[in-house]
This record gives sequence, C-alpha cells and structure tokens, in this order.
Amino acid sequence: MEAMVLQFGRLRCLIVDDNPGYSDTARRLLEQQGITVVGMVSTSADAVLAAGDLQPDVILVDVELGEESGFDLAERLDDEAFPSAVILISTHAEQDLAEVISGSPAVGFVSKSELSSDAIRDLLRAGDGTGGKPVAPVSGPRGK
Repeated sequence: MEAMVLQFGRLRCLIVDDNPGYSDTARRLLEQQGITVVGMVSTSADAVLAAGDLQPDVILVDVELGEESGFDLAERLDDEAFPSAVILISTHAEQDLAEVISGSPAVGFVSKSELSSDAIRDLLRAGDGTGGKPVAPVSGPRGK
C-alpha cells in the first residue's frame, strides 16, 4: 500500500505528540513538503480513535507521551491491526533507544530534529521492500 501512495498520491499522516508546539511545527513542515497531516492528537486513546476514523498512511508517535509510552501505543496500534505504518519520533538519540525501537512493531525511528517528508518516505520505502535507502537519522525496518 505504501508503495502506491508514495508513487501516486500524497501521504496522509497522523501526528501523536503531547507537545502542541512541536506538533504544529511538524504539521507545517510536512505539509510544505507534500504530506497531508490529517490529524494531531496528544494521547494514546485519542490516537487509537483517530487512526480508526482517519485511516492515515503513517502515524508519527512520540516515544514519550507525558505519562504514557509511545512504545506501548505502537504495540496497541499493531494489535488493533490498523494498516497504517507507525514511525517513532523523539528528541532522544536513536542509539539511546535502539533496543526498544528494534523490539517495537514500528517500521523505524526518525529524530524530531531530522523529521522531513524525505525521511518518512525513505523509511517507508525501506520497509516495503522497494529498495529505498534510509537516510542517516532514520533506522532501518524492524525484523518482523
């Protein structure tokens, strides 16, 4: 599915982050770069509802959602069998979270400071078997 979206249409993205300033900045950046942000939520419960209602192609999930865990949310979204690809985001360095990221059902990780449409698309291409090469700040697809 991602391969078709990457080639023929705009990606539809849901942002899950408890920092409204960051969410708004990320939304503006991604929309300027050709990704449609269909929603922004700040809690796991709202993320699950929005994922079901909005059917985004990709869900960006902050690993720290206040009292909640973005890793737990990624598991929950996977358990609910949403077709969306989950990408974890954080201000923390990827190497600090590498073990937890690799055990997650997320397709990978993008540092908040390196977030871009290219980073998202590269990660989705790498994860869908089309041979895309992830850029430096993006982890490779998890071995599922």
